[in-house]
Amino acid sequence: MSSPSIVWFRRDLRLADQAALTQACASGPVVPVYILDDETPRHRRMGGASRWWLNHSLASLDAVLRARGSRLILRRGKAEAVLAALADETGATRIHALRHYEPWWRKAEKAIAQAHDLVLHEGNYLVPPGELKTGSGGPYKVFTPFWHALRDVMPPSASLVAPEHIEAPEQWPQSDRLADWALLPTTPDWAGGFATEWTPGEEGAAARLEEFEDCAAAYDEARNLPSIEGCSRLSPHLHFGEISPATIWHRLARRDGATDPYLRELAWRDYAQNVILQISDYGSRNGRAQFDAFPWRAGEAAADDLKAWQQGRTGYPIVDAGMRQLWATGWMHNRVRMIAASFLIKHLLIDWREGERWFWDTLVDADYGNNAVNWQWVAGTGIDSNMFVRIMAPLTQSEKFDAAAYIRQWVPELAHLRDESIHDPEAAGMRPSAYPAKRIDHRVARQRALDAFATVKG
Repeated sequence: MSSPSIVWFRRDLRLADQAALTQACASGPVVPVYILDDETPRHRRMGGASRWWLNHSLASLDAVLRARGSRLILRRGKAEAVLAALADETGATRIHALRHYEPWWRKAEKAIAQAHDLVLHEGNYLVPPGELKTGSGGPYKVFTPFWHALRDVMPPSASLVAPEHIEAPEQWPQSDRLADWALLPTTPDWAGGFATEWTPGEEGAAARLEEFEDCAAAYDEARNLPSIEGCSRLSPHLHFGEISPATIWHRLARRDGATDPYLRELAWRDYAQNVILQISDYGSRNGRAQFDAFPWRAGEAAADDLKAWQQGRTGYPIVDAGMRQLWATGWMHNRVRMIAASFLIKHLLIDWREGERWFWDTLVDADYGNNAVNWQWVAGTGIDSNMFVRIMAPLTQSEKFDAAAYIRQWVPELAHLRDESIHDPEAAGMRPSAYPAKRIDHRVARQRALDAFATVKG
């Protein structure tokens, strides 16, 4: 029997369209491994919601591997050291993996390649980040021209078929028990509602795409309506690589342009990776240097406001509904994410990085590139972003996008109110005692934000 190859899984927990696995299978026995590495990412270790998802996704991946004659080896520790030990144990001479673009993984890949035959493959994005260039040969900083350039090279290559059988090594190395990793919350189990919302794993991703395909043509309008939830809900499956963007593109692009608005959002993932490839610390550094001197609020009052925002107790029903949905399900509706983020930044005048950190811990789709780029877009601090002076009016947005049923679902204190009162119960004189008063008046908050911006406007 030939020496086995190691397939190093990370955020690519699938068998279909998995180039690393396909190539490894072509050369003989395969040892699939997932390493729980909290050392390499350091302060960017996965948050609590992501760890819940990871637990179930790994269980699903092991099951589909076993159905094909293989299994998933689980190890914990620094990836570089774990892979070296595993290669020694198994006699593996080659490691296959999909390339990742987060700065900590790029650093780890470089170190591993110095000591081992590391073969990196593409497959997590429509186009390898950094490959698309402007006319002058530089990287794209603005999304719209990036999108046009990406469309010019679509469709992506045909998706690879999952292997029917995976050759096993002569002897399996030792594996950790998934339960021993304690990825699931217990005291308390704050993820109790997650299981009713999600089915992590490759099969769950395929089912979600099947469900979304029939309504994808209505996405451009429906994604803005929280009460009917026209989003795809594919984001956590994409983040953990349970389905490839190429697979989604091929399924949806055949609809004669009707799904272009969704494909554009799919391309945003690629754009976000291009940004962090250019600016590796984009999750903590302003894309526009002028905001380094911005007078964000600090102190006890700001801390109280931040806590109220996190708990969905701001007195703005649409914001509170979104934040409670996030806590209960690990996810928030597309339009409401923007409203809630804008409220924290421009109404409460709290540094966008506080929101980014909260989302990192509470979102099941917490992605370094997407999270950083989206928060900086809303804040106006990004290299391509909304203007700071465009301050979303949450009460108006709530009524405009017909969020009454959404609010009733997530803010039960207001469930008895009629549509005309529920968006702003305080102004209607209908605020129940169990629901908090507004943390700040919209007009006062808007003027305060504009005054703050005037101090750094260049």
